[in-house]
Amino acid sequence: MPPIRKESIVVFLFLAVSTATVRAETVYETQTEFLDRAFSGSPPGASLVWLSGDRKSVVRRLLGHDYPALRLRYWCRDERSAWILEEIGKDLPITVGIVVERSFIESLRVLTYRENRGGEVATPSFTEQFNGVALDGGGALGKRIDGITGATLSVQALSRLAKVALFLQSTAGCNHGS
Repeated sequence: MPPIRKESIVVFLFLAVSTATVRAETVYETQTEFLDRAFSGSPPGASLVWLSGDRKSVVRRLLGHDYPALRLRYWCRDERSAWILEEIGKDLPITVGIVVERSFIESLRVLTYRENRGGEVATPSFTEQFNGVALDGGGALGKRIDGITGATLSVQALSRLAKVALFLQSTAGCNHGS
């Protein structure tokens, strides 16, 4: 067998690296920017909500699995709350900021998207579908959210997070001027 030349190894490594899947992380909005926008430049201090007991059970049902944290930070003023939540799209977490006013989503924004495909879920033409949506009596979103071809899992992840934020708003004490 002839010896392997150095050039052959270099070419092989170049091809292996260039064809490997490259993970992209796109930050659309930072936490600070999101909170400033949600509260007109003057966000309140953070509060904590524990995911335990009935609350944990409902979140598990809405997501289809346990949320990976035992407690969540949220920001609340009067009947307005802001939530920063994460859910796996296909393989990686999507960080989403959701503003809830009373019992309706005022805005939903993708803060950080980490998947290779499906980034269209971060566009306003997609996320604006969530504006004005509330939970129906069965815990589903009160409006059908249109999907995006090639981003089904990301669409489902954002829809699950919207349900969780609406549910948490109803249990966290923001509905009564706190």
